[in-house]
Amino acid sequence: MNSDPLPPNRRPGPPHNPGVRNLVRNKRAWDTPANRAAERLGFRGWHERGYLPHRDSPGLVQFVTCNLVDAFPAALRSEWEAFLKLENERERRQELEDYLDRNHGECWLRRPEIAELVEGNWRYFHPLRYELRAWCVMPNHIHVLFRAAAVPMSHVMKQAKSFTANEANKRLERDGTFWMEDYFDTYIRNTEHEKSVVHYIENNPVKARLVREARQWPWSSARFRDEHGQLLLPAGAGAK
Repeated sequence: MNSDPLPPNRRPGPPHNPGVRNLVRNKRAWDTPANRAAERLGFRGWHERGYLPHRDSPGLVQFVTCNLVDAFPAALRSEWEAFLKLENERERRQELEDYLDRNHGECWLRRPEIAELVEGNWRYFHPLRYELRAWCVMPNHIHVLFRAAAVPMSHVMKQAKSFTANEANKRLERDGTFWMEDYFDTYIRNTEHEKSVVHYIENNPVKARLVREARQWPWSSARFRDEHGQLLLPAGAGAK
């Protein structure tokens, strides 16, 4: 399904969210401030860019979702606004996932060469920039679970989105924005939380009725797990 074009001067992505500044200010009040060494590396702790809250600190395991620019059409801005007003983070995440699984937009990630490009880029920088723990490339969005090391999440996301957008546009013979302006991230709180997130990421194609078993999906970490559930991933494997 093709989304309506963006109105002039409107950036693709979620609408400006005035309440996010107060939300981030409250979270900073109880969070441990980043030390100067982390700040020099670019870690910003809790921060926002006017759309969504982010927590970027060394050592955090992050569950990140990033969707294509037309996965949430501009014509449905009212749905975006209702979504952003949800106070419960888990409820917001569930609403987002359910919507994305309806495969709105052009779904460029459904094309094998584009999906392989995106997956390959993420695998290429493991473990030098981060520890990759799970991922799944869906038709119009991606899920990635990784542990931040010496490179801030914001830098990791900027590189991944910029490189894959440029390369995908070349292969699709198109111009314009490829990814949504911002991304959704949730830091992992404990082992049980991480297990549930890994299960969700790798079973997303099953939930969306794209395959019957998680290991059948060709662009996820499920196919690299052994019989004990351990991820067997070679370092620097993937990107061309």
